[in-house]
Amino acid sequence: MDTVLIGEVLAVLMFFGIIAVLMLGYPVAFSLAGTSLIFGVIGYWLGAFDPSNLSSIAGRYVGTMVNEVLVAVPLFIFMGVMLESSKIAEQLLVTMGRLFGSLRGGLGLSVILVGALLAASTGIVGATVVTMGLLSLPAMMRAGYDPKLATGVICASGTLGQIIPPSTVLIFMGDMLAGMNAQVQMAKGNFAPTPVSVGDLFAGAFIPGLILVGLYSLYVIYKAVTDPKSCPALEVTAEERKSLGRDILVALLPPLLLIIAVLGSILTGIATPTESASVGAVGALLMAAVRGRLNLAALRHVMMSTALITSMVFIIIFGASVFSITFRMMGGDNLVEELLRSLPGGVIGAIIFVMLLMFVLGFILDTFEIIFIVIPITAPILLAMDVSPLWLGVMVGVNLQTSFLTPPFGFSLFYLRGVAPSSISTGQIYKGIIPFVGLQVIAMVLLFVFPELATWLPEAVLSK
Repeated sequence: MDTVLIGEVLAVLMFFGIIAVLMLGYPVAFSLAGTSLIFGVIGYWLGAFDPSNLSSIAGRYVGTMVNEVLVAVPLFIFMGVMLESSKIAEQLLVTMGRLFGSLRGGLGLSVILVGALLAASTGIVGATVVTMGLLSLPAMMRAGYDPKLATGVICASGTLGQIIPPSTVLIFMGDMLAGMNAQVQMAKGNFAPTPVSVGDLFAGAFIPGLILVGLYSLYVIYKAVTDPKSCPALEVTAEERKSLGRDILVALLPPLLLIIAVLGSILTGIATPTESASVGAVGALLMAAVRGRLNLAALRHVMMSTALITSMVFIIIFGASVFSITFRMMGGDNLVEELLRSLPGGVIGAIIFVMLLMFVLGFILDTFEIIFIVIPITAPILLAMDVSPLWLGVMVGVNLQTSFLTPPFGFSLFYLRGVAPSSISTGQIYKGIIPFVGLQVIAMVLLFVFPELATWLPEAVLSK
C-alpha cells in the first residue's frame, strides 16, 4: 500500500483516537502527546512517518516559553483569581440585584450585566458560574423565578468571559492566527502581510460580545412581558433603597475603572495586551488591599491557583505541539486541505464545515482542547482561501462559547449543577440553556452575514 495513503489513514485514525481517549477521561496534555507518539511509532513501522520530524519540538517549546504575548495569560489569570478572592463578584451581584430587582425580570438582567462585567474583569468562566450560582440562584428561587430561566441565565452569562476580552482563549487564538497568517501570506508571495495581533482580536470580539449581552437581555425582557410569572419582581425594602446609591458607587466604580484601564489601553493602542495585563494584575492587588482582603495567606492562594491554571494550559500546548507535528508529517494537513477545497460552496462551504465540526466537538471536548486540535489543521487552509484571520478568530470564539453551554457535556452546566440545590433537576438546567444556545447561533449567523461586526472596530481604532 502507498505510504502516503497509509499516513493519511493513520492521521485520521489519530484524530478520532485522541477524541476517544479524551472522552475516557484521561488528562488532555498527556492524551494529545501520548496518542500522537503511539501513532507516530505505528507510522514509522509502516514507513509513513520519520521520527526525526519530532526534533523541532524543542524549538517550539522554547518559542512558547519566551513568547512575550503569552506572558499576558498568567497575568490575566492572576487578575481574575485575585478579583474572585476579594469578593468583587459577590458585591456586584448583591448590588445589581437590588438595583434592578424591583422590575419584572430585573434579577435576570442583573445577572447578565454582572456576567458581562466579570467577563471583562476576570474572564474565569468556572468561577463566575459557581459564584453566580451560589448567590443569585437562591435569590431568584425565593423571588419565584422559573428554575429553567434562572439556570439558563446564569449559565449563559457566566460564559461571556469566553468571548468578551480579556479572554485567555482569544490570547492563544490571536497568537496562533498571527503566526499562521504570516506563513500563509509568505507562501502566497506576500512578504509584507498586514499583521494580526491579540489586540486586534480583542477589539474584534468586543462588539459580538456586546451583541450576546443584548440578545440575552432581550430574551429576559421577552419572558418578563409574555410570561410574567417566570420572572417576577423582587421586593426591595426602604432601607435597601436608601443605601443603594452608595453601594452602587462602591461596588461598580472600582471594577469599571479597572476594565477601562485594561481594555481601554488595548483598544486605544496605548498598551499591548501583555502590558495591560500587568496593569490589571496590579489593579486587582490594589482593589483587594483597599477592601482589606490582601494578606499573605490570600496572596499565596491566588499565586498557587494562578500557577496551577497556567501550568495546565501550557502543558496542553506542549501536548498539542506533538499532535500537530505528527498529524502534519503523516499527511493529515493535505487530506484536510483536499476535503475543505472539495466541499460544495467553496470557501463558504469550508467555513460552515469547520464551524459545525467545532460545534459538535463542543459537546464532548473543552475549549482549549478544541482550539489546539482543530485550529492548527484547519485555520491555515481557510487563511489560504483568503478568509480574514480576524473574522475567523472571532467567529471561532463565539462558536466555542457554545461548548460551555451545549448539553449534555457543557462545562458551564456541570459547574452550576455542582452548586444548585437538589430541588433543581439536571433536566431543568438542560432545558433552561436551550434558548440561550439558540441565541448563540443567532449571534453566529449575524457575524457570518455581517463580518464587519468583527472587523470594523479593529480597523477604526487600532489602525490609527
